[in-house]
Amino acid sequence: MDAVEEAGSGHPGTAMSLAPAAYLLFQRFLRHDPTDPDWAGRDRFVLSCGHSSLTLYIQLYLSGYPLTLDELKALRKWGSLTPGHPEHGHTAGVETTTGPLGQGIANAVGMAMAARRERGLFDPDAAQGESPFDHTIWAFCSDGDIEEGISHEASALAAHQRLGNLVLLWDDNHISIEDDTAIALSEDVRARYEAYGWDVHTVDWTENGDYEENVGKLAAAFAAARAETSRPSFVALRTIIGWPAPNKKNTGKAHGSALGAEEVAATKKILGLDPAESFHVPEDVLEHARAVSDRGREAHARWNERFQAWRKANSERAAEFDRISERTLPSGWEKALPSFPAGKEIATRAASGEVLAALAPVLPELWGGSADLAESNNTTMKGEPSFIPEEFQTKEFPGGPYGRTLHFGVREHAMAAICNGIALHGGTRPYGGTFLVFSDYMRPAVRLAALMKLPVTFVWTHDSIGLGEDGPTHQPVEHLWALRAIPGLDVVRPADAAETVVAWRTILEHRDRPAGLALTRQKLATLDRSGELATADCTAKGGYVLADATDGRPDVIIIATGSEVPLALEAREALQAKGTPARVVSMPCVEWFEAQTDAYKQQVLPPGVRARVSVEAGVSLGWRTYIGDAGESVSLEHFGASADYKTLFRQFGITADRVVAAAEASLIKASVKHAGRGETTGN
Repeated sequence: MDAVEEAGSGHPGTAMSLAPAAYLLFQRFLRHDPTDPDWAGRDRFVLSCGHSSLTLYIQLYLSGYPLTLDELKALRKWGSLTPGHPEHGHTAGVETTTGPLGQGIANAVGMAMAARRERGLFDPDAAQGESPFDHTIWAFCSDGDIEEGISHEASALAAHQRLGNLVLLWDDNHISIEDDTAIALSEDVRARYEAYGWDVHTVDWTENGDYEENVGKLAAAFAAARAETSRPSFVALRTIIGWPAPNKKNTGKAHGSALGAEEVAATKKILGLDPAESFHVPEDVLEHARAVSDRGREAHARWNERFQAWRKANSERAAEFDRISERTLPSGWEKALPSFPAGKEIATRAASGEVLAALAPVLPELWGGSADLAESNNTTMKGEPSFIPEEFQTKEFPGGPYGRTLHFGVREHAMAAICNGIALHGGTRPYGGTFLVFSDYMRPAVRLAALMKLPVTFVWTHDSIGLGEDGPTHQPVEHLWALRAIPGLDVVRPADAAETVVAWRTILEHRDRPAGLALTRQKLATLDRSGELATADCTAKGGYVLADATDGRPDVIIIATGSEVPLALEAREALQAKGTPARVVSMPCVEWFEAQTDAYKQQVLPPGVRARVSVEAGVSLGWRTYIGDAGESVSLEHFGASADYKTLFRQFGITADRVVAAAEASLIKASVKHAGRGETTGN
């Protein structure tokens, strides 16, 4: 109450009613060591209802993490370690950034999957509970989390995966911002989770007609949930939000605003506290609470004995564990990458699949799958078993609980957030695939991956109208620039198989950011780089001079990405045949290009060359930055249609002739001497 009052805003109610549950968890059930927040053997705690950040911050303070009382006083203020919603990497003990509701549930599912995969990599034969890699993922969620659709996607998959290392507590307080949830929520949530196949427990602190914080019953539920290892556990805890505030408990007002000085004082009186004292923590209370730190160190020491015994008995696996934990790549790993002969026609989605298959033996940390589109996304590593309980393996996809190929089902949003959870757990490198147009379903989680700087790879195929006959519902138009607008996300659209290889290599060399690969359905000829074309290694720079003007001094620069690069090369030939020196710049990744030095960027795009054309089969939004006031864009400013891709490109003017015309128009606008008047073609 004091923290929200000091901040002038915040969410006191849930933090008040969840305080006993959080204290119980941190003191008696969560395996953690406040002196070593990154201990590999720790349990993970996810506060999916991130608006109730004080639920977490106060337990971190009481447990002895490096979070002071002054930081609680600075809640939601500039420079504090206590932002309005918990932020991973900002505050020790915060396992993930939460706030957008439902994300934390899916993150927790991903962490539980990662824990099982880790056990399978390093200690698959140990008895249940005997491995140093056995630990529990605990999560708290609210009504809002339960209502968000992602909770269904993630919870259904968690049950299907039999994630017995996952415990989710639902704060069933019947209140959201719009007051009583009866206005919008009437489903039987417990029955829903039973139908998924979860182990469901109910604890009702209102069952006696009064309000009794029966921590003993909750402890029994926690113990039973932790002991259940064949399926995830769901603990429904009936609370009263804001209890025991006399006037605002059980109201929407307690959810998202300060209670007010009078209500705070009245509540303190009910609790037997001095209303005149603010942020008062008696020394004996703090000493008692921080005894958990001693217990944590003892648990850490016991774990370390088992861990060292495992290391001694498994030296090779231990070395691999160390490498993967540090997210370093093995020496010479890049030698496994495939190469493609010039002229070979192959879709970049297929080239990506060959990269994954080639890397499987040398990068055991790399794993992933697709939202039911594996055959289209080429995201299945050849010969690798599926990550699935044995009873659910199929003829097409055999596997077991420690497999490698992930099957997310048609659950794009959960897929992205689960991949985030896998990356947050530590060590392994996840990827998830779907069509680029369905990145819309993933966007909230993709944004959080960028916010948390997670090394997650999103494989987005069918990257333009080039996918053809499926029509405008499946053809991305605005997506590339919408995704490029997310700070910290690398959007990579390679021009051919060779660029695809270097794109994967570069993505895996980055440990501090997510990336999205935009790949074609249609086949593209692998460019012949033995002559005047630059090597595909330049892909790592994001943008590079693929083909220069004959004398190295272009009158016009054509900037292209993906499947439109061959059109740019064809247009260059036509322009130079007319006597117009032209340069083609392949720009597979704007973000990587922007990371280069100013000198390099000016070398690729000389400021003195004002005649420029961008070529991309999507909206031109954003290309103005690179083509300037005299530039022209060959783009698609409307939705597509159902037809084969060659017809679509021709009908919508994504052609070499249109690029030539745009170049000639730009030359005139740039007042280039001897520039002839161009003509427009296409629709």
